Amino acid sequence: MSGKELSSISIPEQQNSKVPYFPDWPRVKSAIAKDPEIETKILEILGQMTLEEKVGQMIQPDLRSVTPEEAKQYKLGSILNGGGAWPNGNKYASAKEWAEEADKYFLALEQAYQGRGFRIPFMWATDAVHGHNNVFGATVFPHNIGLGAANNPALIKQIGQATAKEIAATGLDWTFAPTVAAPRDYRWGRVYEATPKTLRSSTSMPLKWWRACKVTLKD
Repeated sequence: MSGKELSSISIPEQQNSKVPYFPDWPRVKSAIAKDPEIETKILEILGQMTLEEKVGQMIQPDLRSVTPEEAKQYKLGSILNGGGAWPNGNKYASAKEWAEEADKYFLALEQAYQGRGFRIPFMWATDAVHGHNNVFGATVFPHNIGLGAANNPALIKQIGQATAKEIAATGLDWTFAPTVAAPRDYRWGRVYEATPKTLRSSTSMPLKWWRACKVTLKD
């Protein structure tokens, strides 16, 4: 389809939407207050870091794109395994194999910062968006659109706890979940990752999940 043909397509506007529109991000009070002691420590570490180390902390390559040796060389802050990324490319890798692979990166970065007078723990991020869904044998839950339709906050909390336990069992630190979104147009490709369309439910449901996951991982 040519650009001229695309421009001639009429896209109907959303009618009578009750979802508020914000021209800018609204100011919110974070549930995680700043800790002055931690903020001071962060500034101390930043003051000792080289430019290369700071850049490394801001880079997050995919698991398939970087080795532990390269992570050590460039002092990377984290990696991500999204869909289709598994230890050694093995879709059927066990929880133990995931944990062993995570240890390789963690230990590589511990070595990278030896003698620097400070340490920055390495983090492995994962897309555990409906359960620890990239790990073979993990418990898979419905997507957020289904969980939102169930309207059961207690169930959301239990799912967050179960997911966190399975993430911890594979040695990972960070999940890119849950999605907090209020879809305004059902043509958006990620509608299924969001909870109901009202602003209150689209934030309160994921918050239950996040709090349960955070507390479980901390424990």
